[in-house]
Amino acid sequence: MFPIRDTIRSYSFPVVNWAIIGANTLVFLYQTRLGPAALEQLIRNFGMVPARLSLDNPTIWLSEPFIPFTLVTSQFLHGGWLHLISNMWTLYIFGDNVEDRIGSLRFLFFYLFGGIAANLLQAFVFPDSPIPAVGASGAIAAVLGAYLVLFPRSRVITLILIFFFPWFVEISAIFYLGFWFVTQLYSGVFAFGLPDGTQTGGIAWWAHIGGFLFGLLLIRLITPRRHPSKLRQYPDEYWPW
Repeated sequence: MFPIRDTIRSYSFPVVNWAIIGANTLVFLYQTRLGPAALEQLIRNFGMVPARLSLDNPTIWLSEPFIPFTLVTSQFLHGGWLHLISNMWTLYIFGDNVEDRIGSLRFLFFYLFGGIAANLLQAFVFPDSPIPAVGASGAIAAVLGAYLVLFPRSRVITLILIFFFPWFVEISAIFYLGFWFVTQLYSGVFAFGLPDGTQTGGIAWWAHIGGFLFGLLLIRLITPRRHPSKLRQYPDEYWPW
């Protein structure tokens, strides 16, 4: 299933969402200018390596203070064009509505901390893994969890291939995002059987799970309440709060 768009209208320009998309794109364009050795070194230095993060002994951060910053820098690195485009397209569809609802500054911090939480869970599940985790998908998963809470009545226009024929289907956000999370959970459990926490297909499934749960559980704490007589309402939004 490939999402085309959602049915929620944004009332304000999503400046932070677009800034994040732009930053990720610029960083990836820089990556494409590097040779293989330099690119590998960049990923090693700025990617989140669970074994180097040493969650069981965080005092090592005192001697190597840059290590915890890889929880953020890794969010702006990608492994290829498909990785970048799929992430940015998903953020484009769902991020603007979340930013519109909670405000740009809240959205910025929510996005970054969602990515940090995603990376921390990946490192906690596979603490000895030497494989760098990169990509914005953990932070975007937090946005998806928030979207599910804020707009459960929304629908997602989805492209489905049936016997190689394209079909455009309108699917409820609850079903679409719920199905997505179940597939991540299934793949994450399956990854336990792989040596040294190797990610299937290079995907850090538990980062997706951690990000989604972060958004699902914490979005209500930062969403401002609104009075219906004073502020706009969204036709597909769960209300009141």
